[in-house]
Amino acid sequence: MSDTLPVLYSFRRCPYAMRARLALHASGLAYEHREVVLKNKPAHMLALSPKGTVPVLWLRAAAGDQVLEQSLDIVLWALHQHDPLGWLPGTEAAMADALALIGHNDGPFKQQLDRYKYPNRSGLASGVADRDAAALWLHTLDARLRSQPFLTGDRFGLADAAIAPFVRQYAHTDPGWFAQQSWLALAAWLAAFEASALFEAIMHKHAPWQDGQGS
Repeated sequence: MSDTLPVLYSFRRCPYAMRARLALHASGLAYEHREVVLKNKPAHMLALSPKGTVPVLWLRAAAGDQVLEQSLDIVLWALHQHDPLGWLPGTEAAMADALALIGHNDGPFKQQLDRYKYPNRSGLASGVADRDAAALWLHTLDARLRSQPFLTGDRFGLADAAIAPFVRQYAHTDPGWFAQQSWLALAAWLAAFEASALFEAIMHKHAPWQDGQGS
């Protein structure tokens, strides 16, 4: 493995790490994948990013290393290096729209998703109230997808890649309930994402990386 390639510390099922891998794969950039065991995080990753969450992208360069600790920063970095599929919105207004969707996903929706999926962690007997609150936003996404194939237009792009892993996590929390809801366009969009070659490519299993395998 080249000692100049970017290094991505990742965890297969983490939706934040998924979005980073999606963008890196779409960009076509070569990088080194280091799979993390969350209960035994590599010391090197923690030295780079003491917050201890994935993904972390380590950019190695003669002019000085750089560490990207936020998934959206990794996504935008990768796509600004190379965007052969045209995922980046073409206008300021379109970019603002995409970032607003991602902002709601990463803020209110993710908080509701966590409380729905893990109610006990928040001292709740049930996550149903948060499930239903989150569903209100998913219905707005469904409305978009009834009028266009993807969240911001006619092709899969930044907003789809950034949001789909989180909608997937929501859907898989109670698949039977999710399937009974009226968001047919949203469900079809999610199913197409999960069946895509892109999703298959970023979900390959990797052996856990351990300190000492590289630096």
